[in-house]
Amino acid sequence: MAFIEPEVAGEPQSEKRWLRQSLSKIQRGLADQMDIHLSRETIRRLLHKKKIRPRSNVKRLHPQPHPDRDKQFQHLQSQREAFRQAGWPVISVDTKKKELIGNFYQRGQQWRQEAIAVNTHDFPSYAEGRAVPYGVYDIQRNFGYVTVGQSADTPEFAVDAIVQWWREFGQEHYAEAPELLILADGGGSNSYRSRRWKQQLQENLVDPFGLTVTVCHYPPGASKWNPIEHRLFSQISLTWAGTPLTSFQVLLDGIRSTTTQAGLRVEATLVDKTYEKGLSVSDDEMDLLMIEKHSTCPSWNYTIRPRKREVIFRRSL
Repeated sequence: MAFIEPEVAGEPQSEKRWLRQSLSKIQRGLADQMDIHLSRETIRRLLHKKKIRPRSNVKRLHPQPHPDRDKQFQHLQSQREAFRQAGWPVISVDTKKKELIGNFYQRGQQWRQEAIAVNTHDFPSYAEGRAVPYGVYDIQRNFGYVTVGQSADTPEFAVDAIVQWWREFGQEHYAEAPELLILADGGGSNSYRSRRWKQQLQENLVDPFGLTVTVCHYPPGASKWNPIEHRLFSQISLTWAGTPLTSFQVLLDGIRSTTTQAGLRVEATLVDKTYEKGLSVSDDEMDLLMIEKHSTCPSWNYTIRPRKREVIFRRSL
């Protein structure tokens, strides 16, 4: 045991100990350095006597939640209730898992006489493309709108999807609403840290439509509470479970055919625009945005108001 002692990790005073090296490496090390020749089974038995066994990771630890988690959830709920009572729109947004387009394995099962044969490997080089679905879920109308991109998941892409929803559906059903509430995760293309996300909202949604937009982000580790996850994305995944997404049309048909007993309806559109990553926003450009941070968790909650024409004109100079 002296030879392997440096490779033993864990708590010396308890049974929680493990080995950093494989049995084959220990076997070779004993032979090369100490001229001791043992079979791997013998080494295994000796280790078992010391209560050292193969161990997998165990999910038991709960990270400390953010100190403002409860405060943020209370603020989210109060904002949702205020907009609901006013009859103003509340949407939940996020990017669904990216999907390779091709004859690839898709989790789930179907009632069939024979299983569908798919590729043995999910290599991206075999794919006809990669789908980037960005969803907008209208909470009050139980309506989903998914924009399927084919390039990068960027703030421009996210805001374009919201603008398209507002242009095609939001304006019609909320014609008298002066404000919109967006519920979003804290990261990704709609990150609360993203300057580009805020700028695109100002320039492409708030200013053109004269619409005041409030954004509330879910705290770290709480993205699954975002309504779009369990009311829209999970239902789409159930719809195409076990169905290889062999083309963009198959993917779009699966999204559009998603329904629930609660009356969910979903529309989807495919965009071929290429979005560029890594675009930045300068301090001077940020100073021109009409962003009002809330007193509660100001990093996660803010309202963007339409700018006056002279401010927009100054931005274009």
